[in-house]
Amino acid sequence: IDSRAFFCYALSMQNSFWNNLPRPFLMLAPQSGVTDSAFRQLAMRNGADVVFTEFTSVDGVAYSSTPSLERLKFDASEHPVVCQIFGNKPKFFFDAAKKVEAAGFDGVDINFGCPAKKVVGNQGGVSCMRNLVLVRNIVEATCNAATKIPVSIKIRRSIKLVDTNGKALPQEHTALDLLESIKDFPIAAITIHGRSYERPFTGDPDFAMIAEVKKRFSGLVIGNGGLNTVTDAKNMLDKTGVDGLALARGIYGKPWLFQQIHEYLNTGSYTEKPWGDIVETAIWHAELMFRLKGERGIVEMRKHLGWYFKGFPGAVNMRK
Repeated sequence: IDSRAFFCYALSMQNSFWNNLPRPFLMLAPQSGVTDSAFRQLAMRNGADVVFTEFTSVDGVAYSSTPSLERLKFDASEHPVVCQIFGNKPKFFFDAAKKVEAAGFDGVDINFGCPAKKVVGNQGGVSCMRNLVLVRNIVEATCNAATKIPVSIKIRRSIKLVDTNGKALPQEHTALDLLESIKDFPIAAITIHGRSYERPFTGDPDFAMIAEVKKRFSGLVIGNGGLNTVTDAKNMLDKTGVDGLALARGIYGKPWLFQQIHEYLNTGSYTEKPWGDIVETAIWHAELMFRLKGERGIVEMRKHLGWYFKGFPGAVNMRK
């Protein structure tokens, strides 16, 4: 470990933005093709406490690819905003974290949780959890680079190990195994998805595992997975004691879920979004997408419009 850089990073943790967030806080989880600048601004406008970028390839940043560098841009209204990076080369994590810090982000997050086939196939995301030595080296490199901003990580409940032919073995590495491997690093926060790699989006999250991570980790713990309603959020908080929640698919077409959860936790009830407000939100979102991306923004906006009006009369014809 670069002791001087590491010391500077440890000092910066004292002034971390994470320490100033309300409890519990609500976070916009990173999602490829969704959490661009427009959606992040929309989330902040609707009650999010912190937003994350789409996950960004450290290889792309290292080689200055245009899509990767575009993801290092954000609007001032997005603060606090965290850039999430993924890959499997510690040196590239060091370089990428330097660029993330220089770009003015409030934090940098390491993706050890993405289950997408393309990411896992390239030995990134949750596949890193199979190699805890690699995890440790990546965390070390990132902490050494990001001397002024906090480092956080995203993990999953577990992943099964594989043999040399890629066949799954009975053994697995869990979130607790990963936590033990990096226990001597000053990580600011951990987001844990309560489902395994093998069942990425189905079934109930493992609340017991999330609660155990909260018990063992000295920093902030953020619960993730299956958060689609205000009652889902309350249930996760009650069963795990986490410091915050990371909303992902639950906010597709309803970014105001952040506001509704805050309202429900404070008062025990929440306000449904009127039809007129949904239309106004969709128009505001579309206009912002056009300003930021031109005609390409309108093409990308189609999926959001489908989500906004899902279940409403005439939605099928509107999608056509």
